[in-house]
Amino acid sequence: MDHSGHGMTMDLPPFTLARGLGWSADPFFLVACLVGLGLYGWGVVRLRRRGDAWPVGRTVSYVVGVLTVVLMMCTRLNDYGMVMFSVHMVQHMVISMLSPILILLGAPVTLALRALPTAGRGRKGPREVLLMLLHSRYLRIVTHPAFTIPLFIASLYGLYFTPLFDFLMGSRAGHLAMMVHFLAVGVVFFWPIIGVDPGPNRPGYLMRMLELFAGMPFHAFFGIALMMASTPMVSTFLHPPGSLGVDPLSDQTAAGGIAWAFSEIPSVLVLIALLFQWYRSDQRQAKRSDRAADRDGDQELQAYNAYLASLNTRGR
Repeated sequence: MDHSGHGMTMDLPPFTLARGLGWSADPFFLVACLVGLGLYGWGVVRLRRRGDAWPVGRTVSYVVGVLTVVLMMCTRLNDYGMVMFSVHMVQHMVISMLSPILILLGAPVTLALRALPTAGRGRKGPREVLLMLLHSRYLRIVTHPAFTIPLFIASLYGLYFTPLFDFLMGSRAGHLAMMVHFLAVGVVFFWPIIGVDPGPNRPGYLMRMLELFAGMPFHAFFGIALMMASTPMVSTFLHPPGSLGVDPLSDQTAAGGIAWAFSEIPSVLVLIALLFQWYRSDQRQAKRSDRAADRDGDQELQAYNAYLASLNTRGR
């Protein structure tokens, strides 16, 4: 019997091991993802039937984001994440950084506000409840950088470098709670930065970039700490099944490398999205200025020219 708590699985080949663990196709994530895809599809269809357009790129981004969650939590990859630190780190990085970005770029809140019907005067339906939440003090706090950045950092150091991680990995409920936490932290961290959906905190583009890069170095430091450790730091992965042929320390080093390298991918993705939004915002502002000039007959330009002429007259 091995020391990983999985019985006589030590001498079985990897795929047999995966079937024996019984962690694949987590029903909670599977049902949640299917419901999320169904509601998003309902919203898009409702807009199309009404004659309103919805960008295809947003739909693709949302669907791919949800599918990354399915891949991490509802396939055999989840089985290996229970016994290999490197695979678990891939799950963590994707669930907390890549999936939230793709889902938020799909603008699900904007779609909900446009697709949900109004409840009528004096009544509260799903749309009204969503608006109340968006304007609530609670959401203003949990999406503020003073809250999201420390939470983003604590999800690494406060979890992996304390006994809390081994405790959560000891049960299915703990593992599920940890993954839900990773996804939620990623959403509240990237929501105000990406800025596609409405929210209580909407800083300027430069400030969003600063918020983005404020948390990324801590991911690199965390990865380097794992890579440079001379002994395994997490008890859960001390005794991987022998059939995998995995050395715990080498696996931990690989996990650190994944954490260190992965921080660059979402940073570049979000930075590209921010630069594109900034460009689009400047374009819209220029068009509004042109329309205003057309309406008032360039009165502002004429007034400025008259001012220059008066200065020239005084100079003479």
